[in-house]
Amino acid sequence: MPVSPKVVVAAALLASLCFHEAQADKKTVCTITVNSPDEKEIFRRSLPSDEFQFVELVERGRPDWLASACRAGVRCDVLVISGHFDGGDEFYSDRPDVREYLPVDEMERVSCSDSCPGLFSQLKEVYLFGCNTLNADAQNTVSAEIGRSLLRSGHSPADVERLSRVLNERHNDSNRDRMRQIFVNVPLIYGFSSKAPLGATAGPLLDRYFQSGPAGDSSAYVGSGRPSPKLLGLFAPSSMTSASGLRDADPQADYRRDVCHFSDDRLSVAQKLAFVHDLLRREMAEVRMFLGNIEKYAASLSATDRLVPAVAESLEEIARDQTARQRYLEFARDADEPAIRARMVKVARNLGWLSSAELRAELVQMMRDRLAQNVVGPGDVDLFCSLNKNGELNDQLDRLPALPAGANAVGHAAVLACLGSQKGRARVLRALTSPNDEDVHIAQVYLQHYPIADVDELRMMTAEIARMKSADAQIRALDTLARYQLSDRESLDALTQLFPLARSIGVQRAIAGVLIRADYRSIANPELVRALRQHRLKSPSGEDLIDVLIRRLQS
Repeated sequence: MPVSPKVVVAAALLASLCFHEAQADKKTVCTITVNSPDEKEIFRRSLPSDEFQFVELVERGRPDWLASACRAGVRCDVLVISGHFDGGDEFYSDRPDVREYLPVDEMERVSCSDSCPGLFSQLKEVYLFGCNTLNADAQNTVSAEIGRSLLRSGHSPADVERLSRVLNERHNDSNRDRMRQIFVNVPLIYGFSSKAPLGATAGPLLDRYFQSGPAGDSSAYVGSGRPSPKLLGLFAPSSMTSASGLRDADPQADYRRDVCHFSDDRLSVAQKLAFVHDLLRREMAEVRMFLGNIEKYAASLSATDRLVPAVAESLEEIARDQTARQRYLEFARDADEPAIRARMVKVARNLGWLSSAELRAELVQMMRDRLAQNVVGPGDVDLFCSLNKNGELNDQLDRLPALPAGANAVGHAAVLACLGSQKGRARVLRALTSPNDEDVHIAQVYLQHYPIADVDELRMMTAEIARMKSADAQIRALDTLARYQLSDRESLDALTQLFPLARSIGVQRAIAGVLIRADYRSIANPELVRALRQHRLKSPSGEDLIDVLIRRLQS
């Protein structure tokens, strides 16, 4: 019998409807593969194709691939992220040909803005294949100046202890907490509390998981939101653990709402600044815990942003708030760590509380206070030299106390040298050949910022290093010298003459390290090769850098 055209159309519509219903019944596994595809491929191969469909969110060569996935309306039931994790900032690849990466800030922006509801809102579980992704170690803790601030504001010691505990819990900022805040309300998040296995190891473990037990037993857990004891057991030696996304009733829910003010795209710049102003009126102990967020946001404001009338008005309101300014600067000056103090006064400059001249004065006063404590170390020298990397503070040198005559304070000399003191620099250079570990370390840090450029200065330094008596100190000094790729013949001769006199294999290797990075062709000759062979000390670990140097000299 001939078939009616209406029947054909109805059948086609019914088939299409059934197909779409079948697709709708499938769970969508979204993958973000910025490094190894091993984990993704095992999931794809092991999960039934009639129950699961896969979507790779990374589009190679496209920097806005996450935004592209949002615009496409992709809805994920399961999310698998594979990539190295640097401990807090981003997932990345170790392959030089891969440029895609996943910043945690971008994940927070998407989560807080609700600009991509399909990706995160219906997730049942997340797999984070990266080191320390669920590490619970606190990255933001209450320091001594916070306790002192609470005491000064009238709190009793018992209150200070209690409030410090509350602040630590609220502002923990561990990787585990950040992932819970990003994947809010997600029933299950898998990750690692320390080192995670590489894809080549994780893949076979996942394969074992899916292949063991009755068919479908393991895959039934995927997308269910229920933790699999078998999976956690297989990965237990690799520190796999699990958590759930933050919920509205959790203690940290209020903190997430605060943090989201900095990244929520739905808020204007003026609204975000109004929130910053609100923060600055709170207890200074809490402001200190939000320093990283305030610092990053204030620094992100462009000159164009600041010209927008509503933004300019919000900044002016902050600048006029003298009460908040005074409380903030008092707290900043009381900070235990110079690095924190420097960050806080720079934020004050960005908020309009300090002029450029006032900022310089604050930074120099910080250096004065540190010198008065007589505790200047390598970290301080690194900070102070960094603060003056463009010479902005050179005109402030006379505000620092002069180096006392005959003083052995290398840290003091280095601070002066960071601000352009030639006397301080000469003292620091002499410290490079000191038997004192701390002095040598300070000199090395200083020279990273202000390396030796004068050939006479370098020649003198090489001669001093050659006369050193302590082998350990001499090795450190030689390692510093190796960075200079020596070409001065007199300096190179001093080191070749030192080689046969050395009584330490470490010193000889350090000399080889300098020569191999230098213009060794100018000294290459059969006599030097014979001297190296004849006087080299026996290596307990086989071939070493000395052998490499000999081969290069011969060629």
